[in-house]
Amino acid sequence: MDLSVVIPLYNESESIEELNKWITNTLISERISFEIIYIDDGSSDGSWDIIKRLANNSDNIKGILFSKNFGKSQALNAGFIECHGTYVATLDADLQDSPEEIPEMINKIKKGNLDLISGWKKKRYDSLVFKKIPSKLFNFVARYTSGIKIHDFNCGIKVYKSDVIKSIDVYGDMHRFIPIIAMNEGYNKIDEHIVKHQARKFGKTKFGNERFMRGFLDIITLWFMNKFGKRPMHFFGSMGTIMFIIGIIFTCYIGYEKLFIKTSGRLITERPEFFIALTTIIIGIQFFIAGFIGEIVLNSNSNKKRYQITEKTFD
Repeated sequence: MDLSVVIPLYNESESIEELNKWITNTLISERISFEIIYIDDGSSDGSWDIIKRLANNSDNIKGILFSKNFGKSQALNAGFIECHGTYVATLDADLQDSPEEIPEMINKIKKGNLDLISGWKKKRYDSLVFKKIPSKLFNFVARYTSGIKIHDFNCGIKVYKSDVIKSIDVYGDMHRFIPIIAMNEGYNKIDEHIVKHQARKFGKTKFGNERFMRGFLDIITLWFMNKFGKRPMHFFGSMGTIMFIIGIIFTCYIGYEKLFIKTSGRLITERPEFFIALTTIIIGIQFFIAGFIGEIVLNSNSNKKRYQITEKTFD
């Protein structure tokens, strides 16, 4: 099979059938063998009934239903597990991204021997204040911290080689940073493709402005996990050692002054140096404890499922 199209969705019943027809006509005209995997992230508007009907009428259509809304990252992860295509495309279900871009993106991967290619919504039909400006700031920070020179990390349309998505774990709200996660696993042949962005045809966006704040925090998480995720003691131990050394220096200074230099009759506990030494030593010990706990958690590595599947249209 040439291509798997993975589509996470939440309350998009008005657009599913039109999107499915659009994808199907595009890929058939390009003579691309394909499967479409819809992941219903706990919709309450009848989206699952539409997906089941489409799956019953075509062997190319698969559906996965979550028991409740677990989030886009979990939906993508479930779709990635089930896909069988040589290439894997992700697409949002809101009709804002065109599936007609996918064949050209696949050709770019083949010609450039790329691992993945990300869409770039260069011209956007979104609010300037609430979408465009925060998005530009967010993408600038992501480029700066990751070193990946793409303009739109959050674009829903992306195409991957299958071994890329089979090697990564998408969790939390990390769907925005799949290129960074892939790079951290050694897949650094990454490029972008300018895609046409269209105004939302039905309903309204399911994501609020708080996603940008969560995105910035996720960037910090990814940076830390890339640097110290496999050995947290390297970070916490280093910080603890620095704090501990500062505390010992101040302790030695107080002891030297008390023994060899005539000072006023103030008690040691009345001196600011005493509290600096005490605080830094305590902080140093806490950093060491955090490092030990991190190592224990890493080595125990619980594999608890992050989502619950209620129903599938396939075995």
